[in-house]
Amino acid sequence: MAKKAKLTHRQKRQVAANRSKRLSRKQAANTPDMPLNQGAELHPGQVIGRFGQHADVEDATGTVERCHIRRTIDSVVCGDNVLFSRGAATESGISSVIEAVQDRHSVLTRPDYYDGVKPIAANIDQIIIVSSVLPVLSLNIIDRYLVACEDIGIEPVIVLNKAELLNAEEQQEVELQLEVYRKLGYQVLYTSCKASRGIDDLSSLLNDKVSIFVGQSGVGKSSLINQVLPHAEELVGDISDTSGLGQHTTTAAKLLHLPSGGDLIDSPGVREFGLWHIPTERVTWGFREFRDYLGGCKFRDCKHLDDPGCLLREAVEKGEISASRFESYHRILSTMEEQRPSHANPY
Repeated sequence: MAKKAKLTHRQKRQVAANRSKRLSRKQAANTPDMPLNQGAELHPGQVIGRFGQHADVEDATGTVERCHIRRTIDSVVCGDNVLFSRGAATESGISSVIEAVQDRHSVLTRPDYYDGVKPIAANIDQIIIVSSVLPVLSLNIIDRYLVACEDIGIEPVIVLNKAELLNAEEQQEVELQLEVYRKLGYQVLYTSCKASRGIDDLSSLLNDKVSIFVGQSGVGKSSLINQVLPHAEELVGDISDTSGLGQHTTTAAKLLHLPSGGDLIDSPGVREFGLWHIPTERVTWGFREFRDYLGGCKFRDCKHLDDPGCLLREAVEKGEISASRFESYHRILSTMEEQRPSHANPY
């Protein structure tokens, strides 16, 4: 009998993707949709938590209802404004049903290997990018979040947490690194939960806005939330002794109300924020300092590497564009190609 040929890496990924699709279809077929509540009164509410197949919705009186999500709805995330109906108690004890999701004025998404682009939160006004000196200060991950912010048109704030761990020399070096972002017009804030540094400034930035905290696991997002909203009682994780990486402490996205009238959304931490779902041209545009030079290169398909007549490369050589940001840009592009699934449309 002829020996069966081994599958290539790409074929293995395609098989896994097809298997995932079959399982999803099977699960949907075995999950009966909730019967329509004919003539039921619809109530407006805001999604403040998402847990598997259910969501917590808060109505205008502050009452929170755990709701089923009608299967015809594409997605429900924290921050969504919805219409829901109240019905008779079911076997699971959940009687309310989200009937419709109202239009979003903004949505933050991230790519998922099997499910494509997944929304994280909706109707947000600003994105708080939390980084820290522990486990490591990664400017490249900051740049990834900034590209995502620029792509959807939401203003970011860069927060460097655990600032108390820096000595005088390290503080000077970090300030020099982050000064690049200040010059580009981004807000940069230093915080320390242990030393209560920058907490009042952070709280004032959250006033009367819907904000989302994003960043790697272990950078202290939950600790910061405990500082600006003590009754939130967020779980705080430690840094792994073996991997040096942060431990996930938030397992489901939730929306929390601030005394000032603003809201903040805490989302599960991600160690690396992928951008392979965004076209290359949008990633390039997502670097603010590049925009004045775009369209002026000698060749229309300029890769901005060693291409003759590349205005971006010339700007880097003249010191008009940060060399570290330029390097970070190309690193993002290379990892986009590595991370993009074979079954995904690149553009």
